[in-house]
Amino acid sequence: MRNTLIFLFATLTGGTAVAQEFNCKVSVLAPQVQSTPKRVFQSMETSISQLMNTRRWTALNFSPQERIDCNMLLTINDQSSADNFKGTLQVIYSRPVFGSDYMSPVVDILDNSVQFTYLENTQIEFSPERFTNNLSSVIAFYAYYILGVDADTYALNGGTDFYAQAQTVVTNAQNASESGWKAFEDQKNRYWLIDNQQQGAFRPMREFLYSYHRNGFDAMATDLAGGRKACAAAIELLKAVHQAKPSSYNLQVMFNAKYNELVQLFRGSDPQERAKVYNTLQIIDPGHINQYLEMMRGGR
Repeated sequence: MRNTLIFLFATLTGGTAVAQEFNCKVSVLAPQVQSTPKRVFQSMETSISQLMNTRRWTALNFSPQERIDCNMLLTINDQSSADNFKGTLQVIYSRPVFGSDYMSPVVDILDNSVQFTYLENTQIEFSPERFTNNLSSVIAFYAYYILGVDADTYALNGGTDFYAQAQTVVTNAQNASESGWKAFEDQKNRYWLIDNQQQGAFRPMREFLYSYHRNGFDAMATDLAGGRKACAAAIELLKAVHQAKPSSYNLQVMFNAKYNELVQLFRGSDPQERAKVYNTLQIIDPGHINQYLEMMRGGR
């Protein structure tokens, strides 16, 4: 079990480094950009990976086996000049489950507004005090967001300080020319993702992250039925979020990661429990209704 449970609050402002926080697999693809040598995108991939995996993002002590697994897929769709790029960034985070080899998917984000400059073989620098460039700020934002969500799954409201750091990245980027940082641009961007996560209306979602994973999945190694019952109870918490913020970006990001797991988890449960879960999910996550109908058929 990750040492976050022990050191989450005690070591946010101190401590000796054991290892960096992330084990992030970074991939850069550019299927629509044919004129640029592949080495440029390989260099870009290496630079992003170095920022994610070698920077100390917190003062927490992580042993190598406790590093947070995540994936970043940057797809370059346009290159307007030698060092100007536009594309999409998919960010995926999964959490280990106690007593098993299973990784529970928690976050699946597709950011469609990634514009940046990059020179081959240059290090990407990030400063928490100011906006230096868009690529480093985008990567840092998602690093802090993942840290916050991960911490929320181990301790109730454990990610608060990390969300505040992600909020600082957004605040520092308010004068940036690139999109994704401002409230008026879109309801599904970085601004609203972190703003929502810190609002009182989303406290039940953060409670869900803790109850579902710690009381639910982490208990299944010794009590499958009891753990699944705790997961079902946690799902009910999300009704309040849906009522306050229907079709919120944050719920969509989570359900994009979770829907298949939910189908597999409850298709083998008793009919009464399965029906209750389905009745809730069809309301709060209608985008995956066909998958939940498959869950209702039961069986393996």
